[in-house]
Amino acid sequence: MTSHVVGYPRMGPKRELKFALESFWDKKTAASDLEKTAKDLRHAIWKEMADAGVTLIPSNTFSYYDQVLDTTALVGAVPPRYGWTGGEIGLDIYFSMARGNATQPAMEMTKWFDTNYHYIVPELSPETKFALSSRKAVSEYKEAKELGIETVPVLVGPVSYLLLAKADKAAPKNFNTLSLLDSLLPVYKQVLGELEEAGAKFVQIDEPTLVLDLEASKLEAFKKAYSILGSGLGVKLLLETYFADIPEETYKMVIELESVSAIGLDLVRGSKSLDLIKKIGLPAGKTLFAGVVDGRNVWANDLVASVAILEDLATTLGKERVVVSTSCSLMHTAVDLKNETKLDSELKSWLAFAAQKVLEVVALANAISGKKDEEFFSANAAALASRRSSPRVHNKAVQEAAAELKNSEHRRATNVSIRLEEQQKHLNLPILPTTTIGSFPQTPELRRVRREFKNNKITEEEYVKAIQGEISSVVKLQEELDIDVLVHGEPERNDMVEYFGEQLEGFCFSGNGWVQSYGSRCVKPPIIYGDVSRPKAMTVFWSTYAQSLTKRPMKGMLTGPVTILNWSFVRDDQPRSETCMQIALAIKDEVEDLEAAGVTVIQIDEAALREGLPLRKSEQASYQDWAVHGFRITACGVKDTTQIHTHMCYSNFNDIIHSIIDMDADVITIENSRSDEKLLSVFREGVVYGAGIGPGVYDIHSPRVPGFEEMAERARKMLAVLESKVLWINPDCGLKTRKYAEVVPALTNMVKAAKQLRTELSSA
Repeated sequence: MTSHVVGYPRMGPKRELKFALESFWDKKTAASDLEKTAKDLRHAIWKEMADAGVTLIPSNTFSYYDQVLDTTALVGAVPPRYGWTGGEIGLDIYFSMARGNATQPAMEMTKWFDTNYHYIVPELSPETKFALSSRKAVSEYKEAKELGIETVPVLVGPVSYLLLAKADKAAPKNFNTLSLLDSLLPVYKQVLGELEEAGAKFVQIDEPTLVLDLEASKLEAFKKAYSILGSGLGVKLLLETYFADIPEETYKMVIELESVSAIGLDLVRGSKSLDLIKKIGLPAGKTLFAGVVDGRNVWANDLVASVAILEDLATTLGKERVVVSTSCSLMHTAVDLKNETKLDSELKSWLAFAAQKVLEVVALANAISGKKDEEFFSANAAALASRRSSPRVHNKAVQEAAAELKNSEHRRATNVSIRLEEQQKHLNLPILPTTTIGSFPQTPELRRVRREFKNNKITEEEYVKAIQGEISSVVKLQEELDIDVLVHGEPERNDMVEYFGEQLEGFCFSGNGWVQSYGSRCVKPPIIYGDVSRPKAMTVFWSTYAQSLTKRPMKGMLTGPVTILNWSFVRDDQPRSETCMQIALAIKDEVEDLEAAGVTVIQIDEAALREGLPLRKSEQASYQDWAVHGFRITACGVKDTTQIHTHMCYSNFNDIIHSIIDMDADVITIENSRSDEKLLSVFREGVVYGAGIGPGVYDIHSPRVPGFEEMAERARKMLAVLESKVLWINPDCGLKTRKYAEVVPALTNMVKAAKQLRTELSSA
């Protein structure tokens, strides 16, 4: 049986690409240095898979920033503001689109389906002209071939590309990005032709939008696209889907596409697809790429269960028509367990990172082919048995407390409008109050202090003194800038989820389990292996110290239960909702300890609430019910005078606005500037939001510093649809990834914008 991997992490086992990118952006190294690092990583990945015995190895899954941005470069869809005049797209234009430049903002960034990966959203209009402008896919195929490795080039599919795009601001309101399909397909045909000429036998085309609930017009677009692409084509096409079950009508359409030789299905998150295959079948001559190895989590595969699925498929379709594959690209998981030296042997035996998942794919293919590796299977069975029976996984008291939560909705007793009046009496804030989201720049010196403390090179006393010094500087800076509600800057935190997970029971941590979030930004998700509880207070010491330095309100900063859940590798032996309730109880205890310590503004970030929304509409209501309930649990016990904030960033929130209202927070801060202020449309369409709201007035993910008038204009647009008494002025997100040279002028302009608007409102 053939083996296949959908995609592989590109950052490197120790984030080699991250450091090469940031050095290049800082002008410390040349483009040639960056290109060498990239080439070395690609070669290492291909060789690793070839040595493991993978039959179908992907190429063109490497990217300097994002695979959708790579597709924008491929087809030459550069927005006019970047001044591109044609020809091969170079790194300057490429990174300007991703990060902005001195004169132009970056393109919008949003979540890739229901993952924590962000893609750069294409901007299209009726005037968009497509042309082949990057030969990356062909050159990387040839590059692998020169190493003696035959690969399967991977492309983001044309229909998904258009469906994931947005209309340019200047485009007519009735403009449909799918109307550009006819002009886009010739570029794809040209790429496929060049790949065929280079010797490619198979091309993987990722069409993940096929798992969504698509109306007939979109299904027709797929039929049209693959009819045209297949005309005269000599390479075989694998149509790859992932992240959910493919709907029945969509499946029927796909398997009838003559140009498609194979279809890839996610059989981990799409467990119903097996029944679909049995019910409808697969036409003769077509192959199923069975995604039985989880590309989104770190647990070792249940090899015996996977063999049963594969044997069932082999019986239904014939062994020669089934390929063992990953459920999706492995870029959503950590790279290699061999770099983990601090995880204990029991926990480590339960895990499989990308490198180990490649071995699982090969082992399964060999087993179905009659070449079962008995030692590999025995070790796997022992690890699974150990995990099922380990006492460290289960805590009866936690389970009982979480079960009790089902008896209440955990709503605060008083309406938010009344609470806001009580809070204003207590806080005495000006109209259009200013604040930031929580973190301040994480300087090299700050990282060095945390690293030295973690490695026992400095004492706890020295560490506390250093962190308090940083907090003091951040508080002083905010007072000098005249910000109204302050934050302590989070200098003690490595990551907004990892910091809490390190202090909660039921979590463990890798040393190098980095996963790309966007660009060079990587996160190291905690691994939730057992029942969750809070042994002691986690933030009270730092928050109360910060509050002691100022008379202005100081926000206590917490990460919410849904975000901790969605940004962790979560146990798969119980429903995600149960784990969420356990985390909610732990955060509730922290909220109430902060209030008791005198902190009366508490922010509970739920940046990932939208991210966890199931892709299929039939499953969304259930998720929103328990996710919102989880947030309400954390805040239901505080007084009316305690102001609860939450924050959300970089996602499409308009379709869940009623769930956001149902969270019953007093103030929400939310991304607004990078997405062309599409949040405005919610309120223009009549949604009434009675709580405080701070739509971000500038994009912190770009080094660009916008002027105060630009920020003021964003706020004016919001004032057209919101009452001034509920509007806050703040950035889009936290400032940890920025430098002080960018942050200070940006915040100066932000405060200046708020004061200008106050003057205008007073005059009016």
